[in-house]
Amino acid sequence: MNARTTSLLATLGLLAMTAVWGSTFVLIKDVIGRMPVADFLAVRFVIAAMAMLVLFARPVWRLGRGQVARGLLLGTIYGIGQLLQTWGLSLIAPSVSGFATGMYVVFTPILALLLLGQRMAGVVWLAVALSTAGLALLSLNGVSVDLGVWLTLASAALYALHIVLLGQWSRQGEAFGLSAVQMVAIAAVCLLATAPHGPMLPPDRGAWFAVLYMALVAGAGAMLMQTWAQSHLPAARAAIVMTTEPVFAAAFAVLLGSDVISWRMLAGGGLILAAMYLVELMPRRAALSAEAAHHEV
Repeated sequence: MNARTTSLLATLGLLAMTAVWGSTFVLIKDVIGRMPVADFLAVRFVIAAMAMLVLFARPVWRLGRGQVARGLLLGTIYGIGQLLQTWGLSLIAPSVSGFATGMYVVFTPILALLLLGQRMAGVVWLAVALSTAGLALLSLNGVSVDLGVWLTLASAALYALHIVLLGQWSRQGEAFGLSAVQMVAIAAVCLLATAPHGPMLPPDRGAWFAVLYMALVAGAGAMLMQTWAQSHLPAARAAIVMTTEPVFAAAFAVLLGSDVISWRMLAGGGLILAAMYLVELMPRRAALSAEAAHHEV
C-alpha cells in the first residue's frame, strides 16, 4: 500500500477505536457506582493484559530492551491517566468528563512543540480550535470547575503525553508487542492502586459483561489499534481524529433512546468533523514534513 492509503486506513482505524470508546461512558458510570474505581480498572486491565500476552507472546519476545522499556513507560503514563479520568468521572457528569478528557487535543500539539520541537502547520492549530469548540458545544451546558474536572484535565494531559510519545516510538511491525507491553504496565499501575486489599471482583453478571467488553474490545483491541495507527500518523493529527469520541458517545445515546438530537449536538459534531476534514486535506508538503518528524527517534 502507498503512504496515502495506509494513512487513510490508520485514520479509519482510530475512528473505529473512538467509536468503541464513545460507547463506554455510560457503562463505566454504571459499573463504578457498584464497585471501587481502582478495582474496576484493575480487573479490566488484568484481563486485557492476560489476553494480549497469550495472543502476542512472540511479538513481545522480539522487542528489544529499549522498546520494552518504552512500552512500560507508555503504559504507566496511560494507566495513571485512566485512574485519574475514572475517579473524575465518579464525581462529574459523563458529558463534562467527555469534554475535559477531549482537551488532550489542545495539550498534544503543545507537548509535541515543547518536548520534541515539532512545529505544527497553521491548519493544525485551526483544527485544534474547531475541535475544542465542538467538544464544548457537545458536552458543556454550564459547568463548575471542581475536583472531578481537575482530575479529568490532569488525565487529558497524561493522554496527550502518551499520544506524543507513542507517535515518536511506535514502529511498523511492532504494534502487537508494544501494545501488549503497555497493557501489562497499565494493569500493574491499576493493581497497585488497589493495595493493600487487592481488587474486588464485579458484583453481578451485568458488571462482568461491561468489564469484559471494556477489557477486550475497548482495552486490548483499542490499544492495539492506536499503537498501529500512530506508527503511520503524526501525534497532533491522531489527537484531532480521536476527538470524535464524544460525537460517537452522543450518537450512541440517541440510538439507545437516552438522549435526543439537539442543535448543540449537531453543531458540535459538525465542528469536530470539520477539524478532521482540515487535517485530512493538509497541504502535502506539511503532511510529509510532519510524518518525517514523527519517525525521528
